[in-house]
Amino acid sequence: MSDTIPSGFTLPVQVVEAAGVTAWLAEDHAVPIISLAFSVPGGAALDPEGREGAAALAAALLTEGAGDLTANAFQEAIRDAAISFSFSADRDEFTGGFRCLTDALPEAVRLARLALSAPRMDAQDVERVRARAIAGARQALENPRGQAGRAFWAAALPGPYGRPSGGTAESLANLPVELLKSMPTRQFHRAGLMVTASGAITAEQLREALETLFGDWPAGDPGAVPALPAFSARGVQVVTMDSPQSSAVFGQPGLAVDDPDWEAAGVVLRVLSGGGFSSRLMNAVRVERGLAYGIGAGAEPIAGRSVIVGSVATENARMAETLSVLRAEWARMAASGPTEAEREEAIAYLTGSQPLSFTSTRQVAGILLALRQNNRPLDWLEKRPARLAALSRDRLAKVAARLLRPDDLAVTVAGMPEGLKTGSF
Repeated sequence: MSDTIPSGFTLPVQVVEAAGVTAWLAEDHAVPIISLAFSVPGGAALDPEGREGAAALAAALLTEGAGDLTANAFQEAIRDAAISFSFSADRDEFTGGFRCLTDALPEAVRLARLALSAPRMDAQDVERVRARAIAGARQALENPRGQAGRAFWAAALPGPYGRPSGGTAESLANLPVELLKSMPTRQFHRAGLMVTASGAITAEQLREALETLFGDWPAGDPGAVPALPAFSARGVQVVTMDSPQSSAVFGQPGLAVDDPDWEAAGVVLRVLSGGGFSSRLMNAVRVERGLAYGIGAGAEPIAGRSVIVGSVATENARMAETLSVLRAEWARMAASGPTEAEREEAIAYLTGSQPLSFTSTRQVAGILLALRQNNRPLDWLEKRPARLAALSRDRLAKVAARLLRPDDLAVTVAGMPEGLKTGSF
């Protein structure tokens, strides 16, 4: 292996401040497109018990009319200016943003301000969007994957973070309109607000946008966001469902996003479960045994920590063997870590593929937002190749032993799996 450390991907980022808000800006006028993204802590975690889906449904309604614009008028304004809006409530945060042409920036900011500060939520629009959300919630449970996912998260993270962030058909049907209309008051506070922007926008234009969009938000926070509970699932949980195939969702606790071993853990997971056909799980489950079409897993950050979660689907008669192979590979990686060849391949991929993540203003704004959410410094990307190159096989083996817990691996299977029942495996 060469001793030369590859240079990092450079992305000049400016820090822009206005209205008590700090934003990161990657200014680039090569293409006349602008993307802005923001997040604030809360999201579905702030939904009252039994009112799951309130934040998600309210987010979907933000572009269904605002201020003096009806839903049709708002959508026409978006189409006329070629603006794309995105608002969503995830497990632990509310996120939003827009993409537009440079000339449409004033209109994008105007409409975004209306959506965030004065959503109409007219009765007919609420019921139309509610019906769509209910249909989606029901459809998600029509297959084993949806059933397994819901049961896995409910068992793994009891409480707000384990509930369906989009709600259930029952909870969505019973959401009062008044609760939906109160969402901006509950969610939108400047404490914890993070903003990023990318593309053909200057620092001064971004300052003006920050003032307009967030200047009126309260300076405080919406109250205590629930702490992430201990990961409490273990062993196998079977959800019986009449289907020729079974689907499994599996996982275990991960590391905190600011853990010193976070990047090393990413390399370990790349080798074990995230490298497509180069991963150990794919090789053992599909290539060598033909048990399933695909299998994979990765770390999902939640409330400053993470859960390692993955999935696999196969015939009912083959699920037990598939899970046995899964647990064996999990244990093998925990016992010895990756080989030197696997280490080199994973680091080469993670280093070489990094620039491919920055091919659009939307991607750049999203990645910058993720860096801020994970409390990364401005030079994180530039120094990443050197940090990865410094990870020795011995270091990765120690991290694998610390990270992976085969005895604590939790699996939820939905279907009619032969030879499996709820309990240990």
